[in-house]
Amino acid sequence: MPVPAHGLTQAEADQGLEEFGPNSLAVVQDRSVLRILIGTLKEPMFLFMLSAAALYLVVGDLAEGAFLVLAACVSMGLVIFQDARSERALHALRDLAAPHAHVIRDGQTRLIPAEQLVPGDVVIPNPGERFPADADLISDHLLMMDEAVLTGESAPAPKALGQDIALYAGTLVVSGEGLAVVTQTGGNTQMGMIGTALSGEIEQTPLQVSTGRLVIWLSFGALVICLAIVAAYGLLRGDWVAGGLAGLTAAIALLPEEFPLVLAVFLAMGSQRLAQHHVLVRRAAVVETLGAITLLCVDKTGTLTQNQMQVTQVWSLEETQHDDVLRVGALASAVHPIDPMDKAIQAAAKSLANGGPRLADFTLKHVSPLVPQRLAVIQSWQHEGHTIWATKGAPEAVIHLCPGLSPEARARIETELDAMASSGLRVLACAQAMTDSLTGAKIEDVRFEFVGLLGFIDPLREDVPAALAEARQAGIEIAMITGDLTATALAIAKAAGLDVGAGVLTGQEIEDLSSEALQARLAHVRIFARVRPEAKLKLILAFQALGHVVAMTGDGVNDAPALEAAHVGIAMGQRGTDVAREAADLVLLDDSFASIISGVRLGRRIFANLRKALGYVLAIHIPIAGLALLPILLGLPPMLFPMHIVVMELMIDPISSLVFEAEPSEASAMVQPPRALKEPLFGMTQMAWAALQGLVLLGGVLGLYFWVVSTGIPETTARSMGYVCLVTGNVTLALVDGYEPSIGPFDRRHRLLWIVALLVTSTLAAILYVPWLGAIFKMAPLGGEDLSLALGVAFLAGGWSVVVRIVAKRLVLQSET
Repeated sequence: MPVPAHGLTQAEADQGLEEFGPNSLAVVQDRSVLRILIGTLKEPMFLFMLSAAALYLVVGDLAEGAFLVLAACVSMGLVIFQDARSERALHALRDLAAPHAHVIRDGQTRLIPAEQLVPGDVVIPNPGERFPADADLISDHLLMMDEAVLTGESAPAPKALGQDIALYAGTLVVSGEGLAVVTQTGGNTQMGMIGTALSGEIEQTPLQVSTGRLVIWLSFGALVICLAIVAAYGLLRGDWVAGGLAGLTAAIALLPEEFPLVLAVFLAMGSQRLAQHHVLVRRAAVVETLGAITLLCVDKTGTLTQNQMQVTQVWSLEETQHDDVLRVGALASAVHPIDPMDKAIQAAAKSLANGGPRLADFTLKHVSPLVPQRLAVIQSWQHEGHTIWATKGAPEAVIHLCPGLSPEARARIETELDAMASSGLRVLACAQAMTDSLTGAKIEDVRFEFVGLLGFIDPLREDVPAALAEARQAGIEIAMITGDLTATALAIAKAAGLDVGAGVLTGQEIEDLSSEALQARLAHVRIFARVRPEAKLKLILAFQALGHVVAMTGDGVNDAPALEAAHVGIAMGQRGTDVAREAADLVLLDDSFASIISGVRLGRRIFANLRKALGYVLAIHIPIAGLALLPILLGLPPMLFPMHIVVMELMIDPISSLVFEAEPSEASAMVQPPRALKEPLFGMTQMAWAALQGLVLLGGVLGLYFWVVSTGIPETTARSMGYVCLVTGNVTLALVDGYEPSIGPFDRRHRLLWIVALLVTSTLAAILYVPWLGAIFKMAPLGGEDLSLALGVAFLAGGWSVVVRIVAKRLVLQSET
């Protein structure tokens, strides 16, 4: 079957997309507002709130009941808004994570979203990628496909013209290359008929799971306490209605239902923020690990460099055969190149005086791809009764294929190779052979003749030196791994500013050294050359044995084990294979080293802000729960009723999940060493500090309320003073926990916190000084003296910890100097 030269036109593809629909197995349904609402109504907090509203309505307090219903609706609206915001973030992440495919459209190779494929499209399979649709092989190539996802058969299946040419969506391209025409898409594929689809959801982290269990147990405990208070009131005081209200008040106060909401919002929005910095999160738990990274193992090509190859030097054994080197290189490259080096060779070959080899005059017979045992590609072509063999690859591999080379020629090649590599060029060697087509020669029998060397330059990314400096400042070491020659690796490392004082360790040395000996070398060496993917796993394990928290970049099928083993596996989004992306925790959308450092910086910010938010939630629930229970136990008039706590919840929700999430990074975030990997996000230290903050605020408000009641001030005035103190202490605590001395409290980056504080102040003023609201809340207006006393206690009880933080930070700085 002739190979289509141009594939579909864009107009034909658009028509096909309209006719057949998108090439997707299943559309992941976002949670609708109705589904979010139903889920919210099942939460214990809202069940308690609605029960309190119903109780008010039953006993005839219509205003209080209506207010609680309205407050519950507002609270649910806030939760729905935050859930919908998280859902939009997840939807955007799914779009970024969607697979892509290389196709020929209008005669050009394009990378398009796989869902845009239509029957008739000409697809270029890539080793390491999952095939995007059902198709038939139409070029004379051999492909090896892993069809285990469909058949369960672990051995790769060969695909070639004259044999089995059917390729199936979801199967893995193991090796080879070629062209295939799409026959079925979407639900019509074999995979679609089975009904298999990936959800694309961000899975729950262990912290989310444990927090969910905690809320369930607290809900059960709150229910038990609620029933106990109701029974105590009813049996001891004979007031079942007051007992019901007191019990529901205590239950609402005891529930820190913000925990799961905060975690969900932070992980979804944090993942979206990372994606905006070109880092796609595939596993949410990695957000908790980013700040602990101590070592980054990065590829040179495309990460430290631009991955935009250009042929800058051509050398041949015969000075007059430079064009032959490019012609052989072109014959050993893919017809429709995707690899940057193949593209560079094809572009250079077209610039020759006669336009380079006319591939239309040749018939491609066989492709032998690069394998670990032979780091060279061999392609055979039929032309005018002969078979033309062309190979390109690692110089040592190509030299091995040329047994006829004289010692003098080998010496000249080695000399030139060292010179090109020392100047920072990546070098490939080229060789060719010709046999009679009738002999049917095998690769093993072909005697290649060495032609020459091609030198490629891959410029360093402009942002790499600054990113490296930031990484070093953050206490993160950098190890560069490359398949290039030692001299090339050293030249690039020096240009990037990496430490090359300890020399270079080669892939062969890594494989030959024992684990103990390798660890000894890794104490100092950070540059690794001629490393095959299989050796990366040994490197990662050795670094981890030395106590490093390792992040590693990878792009190939063979990188998957090392990506899985690393604490943070980072796959390349532009040149990485599907297998590498599936094994990784993060996908680097632009393959840039600077994006990795940006991701670490943002990861530290997410971690720090999440810790602040959880600490704030725990701290503020202690005084709320205490003030709902202790006045009753002490024989004082109830200070809090359900409506008071509902208003507090309306303040806590946005502060904990929206305000803290948007808080800027601490100025010292990237000058501090990585945190210990075993340090929990919210461990005993953080819980103890939050509990101390909450207990001090509880002591301040309860002491004020007790003193005011004991002086004979009316209950409504005492409740007003206590509530003003609690609400103001809440806002003060949020300001303190979010405060960063190096930024300043009035910096515009804190604007969301100040907006919420202003809304809270306005709400509190309305409750105090609007008569009908005061009646609902059973509170009285405060005069200047009473208001000043309540505010003063609130500022002291809620803000004392900022003084401790500032003094502690100054003491640390003094000790360091």
